[in-house]
Amino acid sequence: MEYELARRLVPDEMWSVVEPLLPGFTGRRQGGGTAPLNERRTFTAVVYVLASGCTWRQLPPWFAVSAATAHRRFIAWTRSSLWDRLEEAAAGHPDEPWIHDIATAAHARRASRADPRGS
Repeated sequence: MEYELARRLVPDEMWSVVEPLLPGFTGRRQGGGTAPLNERRTFTAVVYVLASGCTWRQLPPWFAVSAATAHRRFIAWTRSSLWDRLEEAAAGHPDEPWIHDIATAAHARRASRADPRGS
């Protein structure tokens, strides 16, 4: 069941647009952590938070991505202008309105300046 929801949140067509726009993985300055997670899984977890409006802490465990990791990646992607590039890419994919919707939700989430530890 979780797999089906993940595929509905980020269908293959959307992923083919998003994947080339993602910045490469870089480790954290303070060290620690593990190898990079599956980028599609992480992106899907972020999309879930953006689409549902839930807090990062409410991210369901079946995504297999911690709330802290999802939030860190959202911040990194925001700083790398992923959402702007995604919005530009959406113009070329009118058959995929979700691409534009996710970029818009990301901009709104960033603008809300919610507490990064809980929202």
